[in-house]
Amino acid sequence: MEAFLTSTVAVAIAEVGDKTQLLSLLLVARYRQKWPIIVGIIAATLINHFISAWFGNWFADWLPEQYAGIIIALSFILIGLWVLVPDKIDDDEAECSCYGALCATFILFFLAEIGDKTQVATIVLGAQYASVFWVTMGTTLGMLIANVPVVLLGEKLMRKVPLNLVRYIAAAVFILIGIATLWWQA
Repeated sequence: MEAFLTSTVAVAIAEVGDKTQLLSLLLVARYRQKWPIIVGIIAATLINHFISAWFGNWFADWLPEQYAGIIIALSFILIGLWVLVPDKIDDDEAECSCYGALCATFILFFLAEIGDKTQVATIVLGAQYASVFWVTMGTTLGMLIANVPVVLLGEKLMRKVPLNLVRYIAAAVFILIGIATLWWQA
């Protein structure tokens, strides 16, 4: 259960202000069809994060045990520092207007997550916890917690959320997880 809860909280916080949230706003503005967009987010995230959690789990098994904990802890700290850098949506990621809302959302979200902070976090969480299933479910729920309100409430919500404050909190959470992991390794 710890893997699920940690994955959910870490990704939900890290996702605020991320480019996939900006992508959610763009998709709602373009298609105005909220439920196909939400289903596209779920499908893309499940597949992308399952692969990421599996890779992290495989990588942790491959690493020598005496280094795995330190690398995982340092990865959390680095993700925390990375979260401090604001994301911008790439114009190329928004060019799927010929597809329906569901297809466009699936493709764009899957591609936007490649190399994204939340994907890297999912890899690290997959390495830290032995359960690919619970990490995938947690990170997917975290993505939904952060993105569904954006889809449903749009720009009204984004104007009221102090993104810099949330970014600092997210960075602190990742850094604290990294420090705690280092502490447990000692």
